[in-house]
Amino acid sequence: MDPKPGSGSTAKWNTKNLALRLGADLVSAASAAVLVAPIISIIDRSIMENASGRRPLVDSLKSSLKTLLRHPHRVILSKPFGLIFALYGGTYLTANALDTATSTVRALPPTHVTSGTAKFAASSAANIGICIYKDQVFVRLFGPPGVVPRPVTLPSYLLFAARDCMTIFASFNVPPLLGPVLSRKLGDEVQRHVSGQTMAQFAPPAVVQLASTPVHLLGLDIYNRPGADGWRDRWAVVRKNWTVSTAARICRIVPAFGVGGVVNFKVRRGLMERLA
Repeated sequence: MDPKPGSGSTAKWNTKNLALRLGADLVSAASAAVLVAPIISIIDRSIMENASGRRPLVDSLKSSLKTLLRHPHRVILSKPFGLIFALYGGTYLTANALDTATSTVRALPPTHVTSGTAKFAASSAANIGICIYKDQVFVRLFGPPGVVPRPVTLPSYLLFAARDCMTIFASFNVPPLLGPVLSRKLGDEVQRHVSGQTMAQFAPPAVVQLASTPVHLLGLDIYNRPGADGWRDRWAVVRKNWTVSTAARICRIVPAFGVGGVVNFKVRRGLMERLA
């Protein structure tokens, strides 16, 4: 009898159209990244400027959105846009390539999507690696006014890494597990308008911001106020900015891992179905 796909060492690798499948991974990731990078770079800037005291979050948002509408090239050709594109393009590409590698060595269909530890580890490594560089550039660009930029310290880096691990887990590992459950639970009438998989892609990344935002704000405060008077003083600043920053990060994460996740998933699936 022929071995079942992925059943052991005798199974053949699924290398059909492998180069084109990797190209589909790249196209899917780039499509998602270029779509979400403008708004995310604006929101990230507003959060940084609000935390550093440069200007209020709403004022920063209004100013950047006006620039995007009147002079979009200034945003698209800016360093913040490039960093955000690299961040999410690299994260999605890593996750996509891991799915393709898994489908190849286990002889599974090209549309196969994983949800295990390997994807979490690979996606987190890519996201954290690029995000650490992005954060240290952003805090220098949009740090406290009149203060000479200084190196980001290890505690801030560790807090940023913890923040990203929480978001990556909620964005890449939870949706493949939660999607089928929601699809079974939701009625046909609801799923005519929105599928369980789409809901699973949007909800977890947004909800996790309630916990990850204070971690993010603490990392920023350690950089912005190195001489703060103890953890109680820092917690007061975090608590003051928690609500508005959580709202902004939810607005940020919905396009980043909600809209971006859906675009990446659907573009990749459509391309892979043609290559199967």
